[in-house]
Amino acid sequence: MSVLKVTKENYYEVKNSDKTVLLDFYADWCGPCRMVSPIVDEIAEENPQYLVGKINVDEEQELASAYGVMSIPTLVVLKNGEVVNKSMGAKPKAAIMAMLES
Repeated sequence: MSVLKVTKENYYEVKNSDKTVLLDFYADWCGPCRMVSPIVDEIAEENPQYLVGKINVDEEQELASAYGVMSIPTLVVLKNGEVVNKSMGAKPKAAIMAMLES
C-alpha cells in the first residue's frame, strides 16, 4: 500500500480508519525528514495492515498545530483516532516499527 498524502480534506477519513495509522509530519526543506521519508515509504509498502500518511507542515499548518508538532520530522501513531505514540526526530526503521507495534 502506498503512502497517502494527508490534507484537511481527507484527514477525518484517515483519523477514523479501522487500521493503525502512522502520520509523518514533514517539510520538503527538512534534511532529517528526507532521511525518514524513504523508511516511511518502505513501511507503507511492506505493511498493508497499517495506514501510512504524510502531512506537509508548510501546507497543513492546522493539522500540525492540532498535534502539537514543534519540530520535524514528527511521527504520530493513531489507534481508533487516538494518539498512542509520538516521536520527534529521525528514527531508524526498527524504532518506527516498534512505535506501531506497541
